Amino acid sequence: MSKNKEELEHRLRLRNIKLSDFDDIREIMVSIYKNPGGAWTKEELKNQLRVFPEGQICIEDNGKVVAAALSLIVDYSQFGDNHTYDEITGYGKFDTHNDEGDTLYGTDVFVDKEYRGMRIGRRLYDARKELCENLNLRSIIAGGRIPGYANYADEMTPRKYIDLVKNKEIFDPVLSFQLANEFHVRKVITKYLPEDTDSRAYATLLEWINIYYEKDEKLIGNKKSIVRLGLVQWKMRRFSNVDDLMQQVEFFVDTVSGYKSDFCLLPEFFNAPLLAEFNDMDASEAIRNLADYTDEIVSRMSDLAVSYNVNVIGGSMPEYDGKKLRNVSYLCRRDGTQAKQYKLHITPDEAAYWGLQGGNGINVFDTDAGRIGILICYDVEFPELGRILAEQEMDILFVPFWTDTKNAFLRVNTCAKSRAIENECYVAITGSVGNLPKVENMDIQYSQAAIFSPSDFSFPHDAVVAQASENEETIIVADVDLDLLTKQRKAGSVRNLEQRRLDLYSIQWKQKK
Repeated sequence: MSKNKEELEHRLRLRNIKLSDFDDIREIMVSIYKNPGGAWTKEELKNQLRVFPEGQICIEDNGKVVAAALSLIVDYSQFGDNHTYDEITGYGKFDTHNDEGDTLYGTDVFVDKEYRGMRIGRRLYDARKELCENLNLRSIIAGGRIPGYANYADEMTPRKYIDLVKNKEIFDPVLSFQLANEFHVRKVITKYLPEDTDSRAYATLLEWINIYYEKDEKLIGNKKSIVRLGLVQWKMRRFSNVDDLMQQVEFFVDTVSGYKSDFCLLPEFFNAPLLAEFNDMDASEAIRNLADYTDEIVSRMSDLAVSYNVNVIGGSMPEYDGKKLRNVSYLCRRDGTQAKQYKLHITPDEAAYWGLQGGNGINVFDTDAGRIGILICYDVEFPELGRILAEQEMDILFVPFWTDTKNAFLRVNTCAKSRAIENECYVAITGSVGNLPKVENMDIQYSQAAIFSPSDFSFPHDAVVAQASENEETIIVADVDLDLLTKQRKAGSVRNLEQRRLDLYSIQWKQKK
């Protein structure tokens, strides 16, 4: 390779600024800001490097600085949204820097004119975002110039100009770039840089929010990022009594716990084998007698949750209060607390055979491994319910189901996957397999347990995290990453939750009077 060709090659390198870079930085700033007064002095740069060396970033090409981004940390509450550039930088002294602050404030980004069009500015912005995340700061804030406004100042307000730039009707060399880098405009501020005549002294107050920010980071007990799910694909078999049933439940809870799972999900009506005891009764009478066991089973499941250190979602069981027969799923947390979710939609068959009635409320439940929702079988086929739960920041939706035929199973399966995609959450489903010859209306079973996710680059292309074999008694254990959901909701290829047209439609829960 000839020497001339070597000299023409770019060797770009991202690094922190050194004081010896001052001449290169000054040269760029003078060329961009048109006069020497627009550049930092060597003493000012020295002070910036002294108070916050990590925040001063540059890109060099073959040893020469060609772009830089400067920043400091501030306690933003001390300044508020109506500050000026001089106020927040301490008139260039950077004595406003506060290591205990919550905000990374961007003071300058500049790129050598010869290097524009190479997306070097984007590299600097990405480096700032990485710094913000690693320092666990709430956001990046900056005052942005709008130099293109000079051409429109006589015909429109700054706010109108900004709206047109957002809609790509107008291109602004600064604002268009910042919007493309995921910053949003909080407000318009005046007299931010009085000498900025192109912007008419206006500026955009821009913010990029760190979605991974933890306000009170603790050494232990933080919200989990990686959550392990254990799903039991349960075989229906004859149990002579509750003790036999709970022996099998304990076996699976123990097994799932052995893999250090955070959740153990059982299917809908997993206790149905006990109906055989009432085989001489009418179906509606038999299931009401089955409901007599529910309290005992819940109590024992709660003990298992504590003993095996796993949150148990007890599929579902009948509950009868003397007036209403309902289908209920119990969440037995491993801290000993309980919660329950009623099935809201009753199938025609359930109503005809048993006289089941639907519940009237839906909730998101807090756990030590994320916020969860529970929809029992048929309920997952109603998309409104999943969306209501998603609006309450649900991370994982659990769907215990019971289906007899493949087409019934596929309804649940397909709708569950849809809920994961449209609500940007994980959905875990499981049912029962085998048969119960002496139990009316629950004689055959069909199931294929699975865990679904959104469908984007951070997730499986088919939105299937894990899937069991069809109609075999088994468990599946898989990890889901809650941080990926946060990333998906803010930076996914599509953002179903964020981009809903709430100006046109909404889902409203009607409280029962």
